[in-house]
Amino acid sequence: MKKRGVFDMGLVSMDFLLRDAQAENYAVGQFNVNGFEWFEGVLTAAEAEHSPVILGVSDRLVDYLGGFRAIFQTATAYMNRFEVTIPCVLHLDHAHTFERCAEAVDAGFTSVMIDGSHLPFEENVKLTSRVVEYAHAHQVSVEGEVGRVGGVEDGEASEMRNADPDECVEFVSRTGVDALAAALGSVHGFYENPQIDFASLRSIARRVSTPLVLHGGSGISGESLAEAIRSGYSKVNVNTDCLIAWRDAIKCFLEDHPHIYEPYTILHKGSEAIYQVVRLKIQEFGSSRKAEHFLLQKNG
Repeated sequence: MKKRGVFDMGLVSMDFLLRDAQAENYAVGQFNVNGFEWFEGVLTAAEAEHSPVILGVSDRLVDYLGGFRAIFQTATAYMNRFEVTIPCVLHLDHAHTFERCAEAVDAGFTSVMIDGSHLPFEENVKLTSRVVEYAHAHQVSVEGEVGRVGGVEDGEASEMRNADPDECVEFVSRTGVDALAAALGSVHGFYENPQIDFASLRSIARRVSTPLVLHGGSGISGESLAEAIRSGYSKVNVNTDCLIAWRDAIKCFLEDHPHIYEPYTILHKGSEAIYQVVRLKIQEFGSSRKAEHFLLQKNG
């Protein structure tokens, strides 16, 4: 099998990006895809900022979007259409079973998240280790989770449970994950400036060499985001901010143009709104122009 490493069809392993972000103290944004217009908005914004980017696909939406293979083909088609030159990751977000992660790997995804946070710690370790073994054999990176991000996820409310630093150290050591979602106060959905436990974040970052992931990046102030990145997060997930911008743009356009009914014209307004959000977030994460790091490696 061809190794999925640097610049294979424009898609790269997530570990490759996050190690650079960790070393240079910035964060790579994951922007979740909820429809075809998301591919255009996210990819063109990241290209304009010359930033690496992660295309996240929530497991609950995979079948709605046509399945793993269709998503892979769509992502690469859009990358070719817009002549994308930046490194991109195609990432399965919040999968709960080994089988779904394996399907994503086999379809061409370059990263998967196995979310065993709802399981007892030992079962989480066992499940995550199994995914890591399979994914690493195909040069695909793996994200795991310790603690529990609160808020609304996959349509259901989940209770927040902050990650224990000792468990984080043990989890990384025993599973070999490439990225760790350490839940420390952020929430899924839109909540006004949730409180992140920065002291625990700094403690985990000192004790764990694996890049850390902030889930629930929407609704967090720019100041708090900057502190979170300085304290150790190398990846920030954003979904709700894009969803709200998409909805509001389409709503306003329909109110102002009640006689327009062509989907392309209407939905393109949503894509333009996503573009604006993604550019702003990339600037906040400090990843603008960081694609140059990888181009130098490719050419060198």
